[in-house]
Amino acid sequence: IHALSVGEVVSAVPLVKALQEAFPSRGVVFTVSTATGMRIAREALQGRVQVLHTMPFDGWWAVRRFIRRIRPEVFILVETDIWPGFLNYLHGLGVPSILVNGRISPRTHRAYKRASWLVRRMFKPLKMCLMQSELDRRRLLEVGLAPQKVLTTGNIKFDRNVPLLDDKERHHWLRLLNLTASDPVWVAGSTHRGEENMVLQAFERLRLAYPSLRLILAPRDISRTMELKSTIRSMKMQVAVRSKFPENRGEYDVLLLDTYGELDRIYGLGWVSFVGGSLVPVGGHNLLEPAHLGSPVVFGPYTQNFVFMAAAIVEAGGGIQVADADTLYAAVKDLLDRPGQRAEMGDKGMAFVAQNRGAVKHVVSWVRKHITAGEVA
Repeated sequence: IHALSVGEVVSAVPLVKALQEAFPSRGVVFTVSTATGMRIAREALQGRVQVLHTMPFDGWWAVRRFIRRIRPEVFILVETDIWPGFLNYLHGLGVPSILVNGRISPRTHRAYKRASWLVRRMFKPLKMCLMQSELDRRRLLEVGLAPQKVLTTGNIKFDRNVPLLDDKERHHWLRLLNLTASDPVWVAGSTHRGEENMVLQAFERLRLAYPSLRLILAPRDISRTMELKSTIRSMKMQVAVRSKFPENRGEYDVLLLDTYGELDRIYGLGWVSFVGGSLVPVGGHNLLEPAHLGSPVVFGPYTQNFVFMAAAIVEAGGGIQVADADTLYAAVKDLLDRPGQRAEMGDKGMAFVAQNRGAVKHVVSWVRKHITAGEVA
């Protein structure tokens, strides 16, 4: 199973678990392409898979050596990161390759249409392409892939088993982050350059009505922590950095979350959550992380990486899409002002996640079709 980076690794965790339950006699080799992806993979999968490895360079000598060593029965590619040499070598050996949780962004779609002959050749070694949405499926069909090879099976991100924070865990996080149960908390996760200023401007205005409001800000790139710390201080706000706890734990207005693996649970503290990459033209990040934990989700207009998810969570009543800093301020204030609506949105977000589960079962079914009595089908 190959996952490019953090988002794909997180998506793949429930799939790994389901495949191990379905095929207990098979080992799993899990590869990633980035250092941060490997860090998350070790935290989530160490001890669950037989091998964790960096994806080898896509040259025939490296690919041949790696594949001969692991001798895979099936290769599963999660979401993206096509490796033509790797796929072609597997195809030559008769090993089926399956793309799962496939998505095609508008930008990728435009590029694919300009070189459709190359895209068809690139996708030819793949046995099946299991896509997140019907829109993603149509985009591949438009560049000439055979309809029987491209199916819509849903998004495996919905299948993550994310337990709600119980009282013990909630108390743990509140104590650890120097918060009280009565402190209103706004969590802004996976933010990008140009976006934090809009979040901070909205937060500054919100504090006029809610002086005890705390902002937990988690930049997508934690190397920007010191830059953001300077920006916050220039706005005359107290700032703390998570990695400096507990020795420097004190009062703060804004907490910069510069750690890996904690945002996923800290969203559960959010009276309101904002998911970044959406107020700037990045394409958005996973809206399900706060929704899993019952936190109302606010996000911006740039959601091309999650088109179906963004539209569907708004329609389900679990999220609000905003246009800019002003509408972000208005949406968050409205939710802080109306605890009943806030609770209702959180419940609807969790219901939305539950109703869309099931993609992993489809993937396991397709893998089963390509494994027969321990031999490659």
